[in-house]
Amino acid sequence: MRLSKPMFGFVGALVCLVVGASVALAAAGSSSAPAGGPIHVFVQPGNHQGSGKILITGAVGDYGVTHKANSSGGKTLATATLTKGTITFDLTAITAKVNKASPSLDEATCSASVMESGRVPVVSGTGLYAGIHGNVTLTESFGFIGSTYKSGSKKGKCNESNSAPTVAEVGQVYGNGTVSF
Repeated sequence: MRLSKPMFGFVGALVCLVVGASVALAAAGSSSAPAGGPIHVFVQPGNHQGSGKILITGAVGDYGVTHKANSSGGKTLATATLTKGTITFDLTAITAKVNKASPSLDEATCSASVMESGRVPVVSGTGLYAGIHGNVTLTESFGFIGSTYKSGSKKGKCNESNSAPTVAEVGQVYGNGTVSF
């Protein structure tokens, strides 16, 4: 059986295409350890420090979800579960700053905001991020509009009790730093 020249060209092209695609897919699927370097962190917080969304660019290009911070041995640790592993951050210092912050309330609009920045050590990782360490300077900013009394002698004034619901609130966390592996 003889292969004609056009058929040989087609088969050759097909073999090159299959081999080339296999090599490209293998390269794309393999995950070599990151080299380290600058990172930028963006967090859309969830309710009460849990179930938020996180995106990290730079030396760690990945995304995922955040989990509620856990206290252990006097430290407040939070873990980000990303698509290629996890990264744990030590939020102790920044959490203390945010907890001590006192937003000043604008009585006319019943609104307030708070912004705090602090150094956050990157303490550990799993998967592709095993051995990660470094520091990130994070800024946490939160704003809210509180509710007002609907009746009585305080009608129309801000309800500053801890049990008063907020009308609207927005928070964000962002920062940058450097990591190594």
